[in-house]
Amino acid sequence: MAKKHSYKFCFGPWNISEGADPYGPPTRSPQTFDWKLDQLKALGFDAMMFHDDDAVPDIDAKSEVQIRKEARALKRRLDDAGIAAEMVAPRLWFAPQTIDGAYTSNDARCRKYAIERSLRSIDIARIMGTDLVVLWLAREGSYIRESKNARRCVDYLVEAFDAMLAHDKRIRLAIEPKPNEPMDVAYVPTIGHALAIAQLTRDPKRVGCLIESAHAILAGLDPSDEIDFAMAFNKLWSLHLNDQNGLKFDQDKPFGSANLRVAFNQVRSLEQNGYGRNGEYICFDVHPFRTTSEEHWLAHLDNSRRTFLRLLEKARSFNDSEAKALVQKRDYAALDQMVIEHLLSK
Repeated sequence: MAKKHSYKFCFGPWNISEGADPYGPPTRSPQTFDWKLDQLKALGFDAMMFHDDDAVPDIDAKSEVQIRKEARALKRRLDDAGIAAEMVAPRLWFAPQTIDGAYTSNDARCRKYAIERSLRSIDIARIMGTDLVVLWLAREGSYIRESKNARRCVDYLVEAFDAMLAHDKRIRLAIEPKPNEPMDVAYVPTIGHALAIAQLTRDPKRVGCLIESAHAILAGLDPSDEIDFAMAFNKLWSLHLNDQNGLKFDQDKPFGSANLRVAFNQVRSLEQNGYGRNGEYICFDVHPFRTTSEEHWLAHLDNSRRTFLRLLEKARSFNDSEAKALVQKRDYAALDQMVIEHLLSK
């Protein structure tokens, strides 16, 4: 077991959502970014995640000079609040140019737009003091299998990644794979795909990944195994802890909400691999339930961190020697019950 260390926590402004879903309107009144930043500080979190248009609203309508000016102003506000920027991600899936994909669009003009906006995101990240740019490849895929050449789309993705790597020699790209939604067929759906395509880029050492618990579950995989796999390559540079009730839409439930044992094993994997020792954050990509009142708007964030810390205690107090002895005897029934009783114990 790695030496004990402290963890740092963060979330994004989108994690204080208003309750809208594809089938209904918001259930809570919108709040300003300033209010959300204040809540992050009040809850004692260490950093905030940003989409590029969280940092610079209406980014497509602004010049590079304006973008840099607003990013510098936000950096001063974060410094004054003692908050770090964990990462910046280009929000490509809302743009009208990305209806048929961003980096893998059939339209060369749309691919050019996606790359140029990603370069602006890198500029923002540099100003904000982070070297991490996260790429959720939301619309990289197809609705109709015959509408795109998936082999050619690999080349398109590598072309985009190479442009970003060339734009800034220090930036790191963390690919956040998701096996479904919003596209019918998603390209790069798992961590294995993300780490494989990294090897095709001009600088594979600067292309890693971000694991989200729910995305692994949606792919029928165990998030803790995905954590172990990514860290075997030293490529787990961020993660989104949450929960998911089966193979449905991306639910972003509070961490540990649906399966406490799966959550325990994620914490245990992070501990065993020394995650966080190089400055990585524990990020909660969780949303309040749609029924949540404004009075309890932040409970899902506080609860996720509380669950993580309780499971951290369980991971650190787990009797590894006893577990190894049971493994030696192949007494997995006893090991199974040992884990259950450890999680149930006070």
